[in-house]
Amino acid sequence: MSAAKLTSLATSTLSLLLERQRLQASHPTLHLQPISTNLHKIRDGVITLRTASDDEAAESLRVHYERLRGMFGEAAAEKAGLHTLPPPMPPSPPPITERVPSPETTYEPYTDDPSPDPDENGILLQQRQMMDAQDAHLDHLSSSIGRQHHISLQIGDELEVHTGLLDALDTELDGTGARMSSARRKLERVAQGAKRNGSTVTIALLILILLILIVVFKT
Repeated sequence: MSAAKLTSLATSTLSLLLERQRLQASHPTLHLQPISTNLHKIRDGVITLRTASDDEAAESLRVHYERLRGMFGEAAAEKAGLHTLPPPMPPSPPPITERVPSPETTYEPYTDDPSPDPDENGILLQQRQMMDAQDAHLDHLSSSIGRQHHISLQIGDELEVHTGLLDALDTELDGTGARMSSARRKLERVAQGAKRNGSTVTIALLILILLILIVVFKT
């Protein structure tokens, strides 16, 4: 696996660890298996990069791995077989070869200030600066993930509000449908009553017209 894919895997593992820490009280085994699997892949990737002499990428991922392993917890890491990865040892100086006298004497130019060899303090300082930079990057990444999680919670709350409004609308529509059904039944009863009493109404109208005609002719 390439260094870029391993870095992406470390980022997704950090998200799982943050969610696990937030919900560990109620879900103690949340994301336990995928976190363990991802950390094993990252550890194997660091070893592979060291074998390929990609020391810079290997050290960056090693710092990621140690930070994520610490967030996972020492007990859980030991139980999952996730051992620590020590930093690489500084290269050993080349062996001193025995000087063989040559028949001709060679002279080298004298320098007042020879270039000093890198000491252990300088190497440790560089490693510490690298680790501080990685910690700052992880803190920034953790903050970004936290903001994204907060935004997702807000979106979830808004969706719940919309769901409640839709439920209320469904209830009102059901009530309107029930009222319309009741009105339709009443109209059907009125229509049936008018149909049954149609002849009676017709006779009454004819009698009324006849009375009106009688009154008109008498006057």
